Amino acid sequence: MAEVLVTGGAGFIGSHLVDALVEKGDGVRVVDALLPQVHPARPSYLNPKAQYRFGDIRDKAVLAESLQDVETIYHLAAAVGVGQSMYQIGHYVDVNTAGTAALLQVLADGSHSVKRLVVASSMSIYGEGAYDCPTCGRVHPSVRSPEQMSAGRWEMTCPNCSAEVRPVPTPEDKPVRPTSIYAITKRDQEEMSLVTGKAYGIPTVALRFFNVYGPRQALSNPYTGVCAIFQSRIQHGARPLVFEDGLQTRDFISVQDIVQGLRLAGERTAADYHALNLGTGQATSILAISELLARLYGKEVQPQVSHQFRAGDIRHCVADVRLAKERLGFRPSVSLEEGLRDFIEWSRSSPSQDRSGEAFRELADRGLVGGTR
Repeated sequence: MAEVLVTGGAGFIGSHLVDALVEKGDGVRVVDALLPQVHPARPSYLNPKAQYRFGDIRDKAVLAESLQDVETIYHLAAAVGVGQSMYQIGHYVDVNTAGTAALLQVLADGSHSVKRLVVASSMSIYGEGAYDCPTCGRVHPSVRSPEQMSAGRWEMTCPNCSAEVRPVPTPEDKPVRPTSIYAITKRDQEEMSLVTGKAYGIPTVALRFFNVYGPRQALSNPYTGVCAIFQSRIQHGARPLVFEDGLQTRDFISVQDIVQGLRLAGERTAADYHALNLGTGQATSILAISELLARLYGKEVQPQVSHQFRAGDIRHCVADVRLAKERLGFRPSVSLEEGLRDFIEWSRSSPSQDRSGEAFRELADRGLVGGTR
């Protein structure tokens, strides 16, 4: 029986991974800070067969105790919230970057039995996704200017000839251009882990999660994923607030498929010292997500398309998952409608507060929202 540590293992993704590892027969330890924004109370779903240490991974004593005899680490602990990271800069850098540095320092010091590290990265590190220009071929535009978005010109244009470009699946070799503090810290986590793992001979894999949804997502956290934010609005009979024209696209992947990718990265060696996308390869507009959630919830709620925008928002980003398929045998199997049905069924018995207005005001008060409502 392998001893495994999951940092952030009481969270949305981490708790599902813990369940899968326990079922597999591993001895599972969890370190989680139980941040009140994510966990107003101790979660009821915690697996009783895992060992829990509720503390901060920046605490050397917590790390030293938790790492005894551990062979594999799944490092998922992080502060999550793109918008919030733009005005809680010190907190996000401290938790994500310094927290990862503390973990890696223990590995560098050598008093451990760790043989593998899997770290959760994020699609947010790309900034905009990849695009094809009819004249210039593959291009990588930078973030749109406030002037462009204020004029309602939402789609991306070629940085070379200014023609409108077509989004295509984003491969791992696309240059990374983070557009938020959160994204910068996820890039830090990924790069520090891969560099340290390579230097000390600890096989390391970074997995770039795309837009994850599913049961146990923090419904009352207004900085969580868009599916949870929309669900909380719909559950309370309020219209989901959709930025821009709603036709921006993302790659939505079920937490069950993410767990599949995590387990494969912990077991197979072909992806060692690489970063891989975990997504479905399917583009879905934000507007379509809001409408599908309302239909599945049985609510006559129409989205509110605001034509406003947030600083750093990207237009399109969808995963090219060929590398994960080739190196890990990763095969996403949960359809969007099937996964959202499971999410809705779970959410009906999970009370939530709609705090999206609070989050919007925080951004607006700091000048991080543009356009007219």
